[in-house]
Amino acid sequence: MAFGMFFIGSDLPVHRLGFGTARFVGDGHWGARGERADAVALLRRAVEAGVDLVDTAGDFGPGIAEEIVAEALHPYPLGLIVATKGGVTRTSATEWHIDGRPQALRAACEESLRRLRQDTIDLYQLHRIDPQVPLTEQLGTLVELREEGKIRHIGLDGVSAAQLRAALEITEIVSVRQRFHLFDRAATTLLELCEERRIAFLPCAAPSLETKDNPALTELARAHNATPAQLALAWLLHRSPTLIPTPGTLSPTHLTENLAATELDLPPETLTHLNSLA
Repeated sequence: MAFGMFFIGSDLPVHRLGFGTARFVGDGHWGARGERADAVALLRRAVEAGVDLVDTAGDFGPGIAEEIVAEALHPYPLGLIVATKGGVTRTSATEWHIDGRPQALRAACEESLRRLRQDTIDLYQLHRIDPQVPLTEQLGTLVELREEGKIRHIGLDGVSAAQLRAALEITEIVSVRQRFHLFDRAATTLLELCEERRIAFLPCAAPSLETKDNPALTELARAHNATPAQLALAWLLHRSPTLIPTPGTLSPTHLTENLAATELDLPPETLTHLNSLA
């Protein structure tokens, strides 16, 4: 893949296009979606093609996505980074609850370790900050798990720049996950902070949905012999060296298209045009 590598936490080198597993489960992140064997085969194909960061979550399913990751990839090849999340509990496709209590975070981590068949999770992300629990207690629990060797690094999901600054006062944070896309740049301040601190930023958005029915983008993509979604992914890769998109899919065709987006070298005039589309 083009665009080189990024070191998560200074010791985990990854290519700058990962794979997300949310598409492996149903709407509302509840239940299964499609045939499990297809998801297993697709994930193996992605890793064989050079993807070395897989991003999942304990509440996807719940548990289903992590189980698929283990079924597809365990024993994990050297250099593959599996990131997962805890701190959210789902009780149906429409109901989910933030739970940052120390006992709940510890139990969630233990369940992820079991499902992923791992002794240590490379990157464990607090899925949401619980406003009912002091941040020091939430991150303190993850620090304890890190000291026990159950997780290697701590990340955050769904945070603002102010929340990241507060977290950095407590412990090292090596990654954030937040919505950021060609047509949604509200998290620019957060991105700038990540650039300053060399923190990985995993932008979440669905390129095929975000870029749908945009005539200007479609015309520009055609000029580069690409799809609009590919151009949106390439824009992210050009936008900042800390951005590591992790698009998910159930389609082998879409996987191939996503991987091909890393080879798009966009000239300055194209980037200027893309920047003007927001």
